[in-house]
Amino acid sequence: MTKLLPSARVGHVAATMRSGDAAHRVLSEQDFATARAEITQWDGYAPTPLVSLAALAAEIGIGEILYKDEGPRFGLGSFKALGGSYAALRVLQRQISEKLGHDVSLVDIRTDKYKDECAGITLVSATDGNHGRSLAWGCQRFGAPCRIYIHAEVSEGRAQAMRDLGANVIRITGDYDESVLLAKSEAEENGWFVVSDTSWEGYSEPPRDVMSGYGVMTSEICDALDQAPTHVFLQGGVGGLAAGVAAGLRQYWGAESPRVVIVEPELAACLFESGRAGAPTNFAIAEETLMAGLSCGEPSGMAWEILAEEAADFLTIPESVVAPTVRLMARPLQGDTAVEVGESAIAGLAALIAVRQDAALSAKLGLDAQSRVLLIGSEGVTDPDIFARIMDGADAI
Repeated sequence: MTKLLPSARVGHVAATMRSGDAAHRVLSEQDFATARAEITQWDGYAPTPLVSLAALAAEIGIGEILYKDEGPRFGLGSFKALGGSYAALRVLQRQISEKLGHDVSLVDIRTDKYKDECAGITLVSATDGNHGRSLAWGCQRFGAPCRIYIHAEVSEGRAQAMRDLGANVIRITGDYDESVLLAKSEAEENGWFVVSDTSWEGYSEPPRDVMSGYGVMTSEICDALDQAPTHVFLQGGVGGLAAGVAAGLRQYWGAESPRVVIVEPELAACLFESGRAGAPTNFAIAEETLMAGLSCGEPSGMAWEILAEEAADFLTIPESVVAPTVRLMARPLQGDTAVEVGESAIAGLAALIAVRQDAALSAKLGLDAQSRVLLIGSEGVTDPDIFARIMDGADAI
């Protein structure tokens, strides 16, 4: 096998998986069905591509690599378009129903029947970029004011994209977790409503809606397949993407559901540490990762409920493999489709290649010539300036 990436130290924790029904209880089949029925009616909806990387699979000695490319999603460039905007709509539905004293429908909000009511409900969130862009886009569509809190390392390109969608963007000097705290405290002080992709005690409905929206992506994947993958490599972050996909796959494939492998930057490894400890564990971020969307130090409790039962393995990858994998996707092996991707999108692929360069770790993960691996390409080029620098050869930004 050609060495496609620099030598990489891949951290591995084999999970002690709990038995239970979290994949059906935390996110129900009805949660996913309601989200899919709504989101598939939005203007601009279309399933995103499921790309086969056959040449790369052959090169690293496995049977198949399937890459779900979320770059075209609603023109926002990220799977987050399915989550934050849908959760915003659900918050508006709950608040307007409460105010009017009767249930209102999602379609009535979407079609401006309650335009005046929406204009009086301010929605806020903290973000590394993509969730905030989705929320801002949803607020613009539904007519609600939007405030987005970003940390010091969020690129100006991503901040401007949210401003362009009408959001009031507030940059702090601290990290992501500090931006979450500020968003929560200012919302409480002003009667605003947080739309977060992470849960905490007493706060669960919007994160559940976010993960339910992600189910649209999973159902598109399952509808396109005639057999289950053997493995799925899922990005970490707070765990919402990983938990939403893992639950959707379990509901669809049952006992044939693929082995779930969670991948994080070694600089932001809260799920890895949670897997090691067997309980939700915070991680102190000392240095920001190039994979900006995964720079999260505190796992979502709701997501962890699912991952504690569904995740078989937790991996960490070093920064040295990020930019080379972005370039490999854009300049693929002969015969494979070129895909322009963002830095957070390639965590799973980078980990897969690095693992296949380590025979012992491959064996631990059960990867061999018959393996069929699903990857979630969570974002396209969400910051063109960073992408251009990576393609010019920069390995750190």
